[in-house]
Amino acid sequence: MTVQARARRPAPVLDLRDVTKVYGTGETAVHALQGVTLTVERGDFVAIMGASGSGKSTLMNIIGCLDAPNAGRYLLDGIDVAGLDERSLAILRNRRIGFVFQSFNLIPRMSAQANVELPLAYGGIKGADRRRRALAALREVGLADRTRHEPNELSGGQQQRVAVARALVTAPALLLADEPTGALDSGSTADVLGVFDRLALAGRTIIVITHEDDVAAHAKRVVRLVDGRIVEDVRRAPVTGPPPNVSWTTEGAR
Repeated sequence: MTVQARARRPAPVLDLRDVTKVYGTGETAVHALQGVTLTVERGDFVAIMGASGSGKSTLMNIIGCLDAPNAGRYLLDGIDVAGLDERSLAILRNRRIGFVFQSFNLIPRMSAQANVELPLAYGGIKGADRRRRALAALREVGLADRTRHEPNELSGGQQQRVAVARALVTAPALLLADEPTGALDSGSTADVLGVFDRLALAGRTIIVITHEDDVAAHAKRVVRLVDGRIVEDVRRAPVTGPPPNVSWTTEGAR
C-alpha cells in the first residue's frame, strides 16, 4: 500500500487506546477496565462477551459515550471524545451511535413510525424527511406493514425490530446493541439476529454486548473480557442470513 493510499484510508469507527476505568478510591476501588485497547474498522460485526463483573457493561457505556474513562483515549468515527461538553456529546451520540437495548425502550401510545422518527426529531430533521427515512428503516427490518401499530400491538421480536429501525434511522457510524435478544423467545431471537446478519452483509458496523454464545456466533469477531482486560479477540466466519434486499446510505445523515 502506498503512502498516498494509506492517507486516504478512513479512520476506524472505534479506537480505544489503553482505556482504564476505576470506581471508588483506596482499598474499595473497583478496577472495571484495565488498559483496554480495541479497534473496530468499518463494516465489522463484533460481539463483546464476559461474565458478570468482567467490565463489559462499563466498556459499553464508554463506547456509547455514556461514561468517561479515567485514563486512555477514545476516538469515535475519528473524533476524540475527551473534552467534549455535554451538548457536543449528546450530538455525537445522536448522529454517530444507534443504540439498541434489551428492553426496547419504545414510547407507548406512539406508532412504530413515530418511535422511529424520534431521533430525527431531536436532530431537527423536518417532518417529510423524517417520515421518508423512518419508513425506509422499517422496511429494512421487515416491518413495512406495521408502521401504524403501537408497541402493545406488536410482539416482542417486532418491538425489538422497531428499536433497531430507530437505531438505524440516523445512519449512524456504529450500531451498539446491549443484550438485544435477552428478553425474546427463540423465534423472535432468530428474527432479530437475521436482521443483524443482513445489516452486517450490507456493511454496517455493529457491536453487540452479550453473554450468549448463540448470539456471538453471528458476529465476525468475538472479544472476551475477564476482570477488565481483553483476554481473547478472535475473528471467525459468522453465521449469516440471506443477502440484504434493501440498500441503506448515509446520505444526509449528518
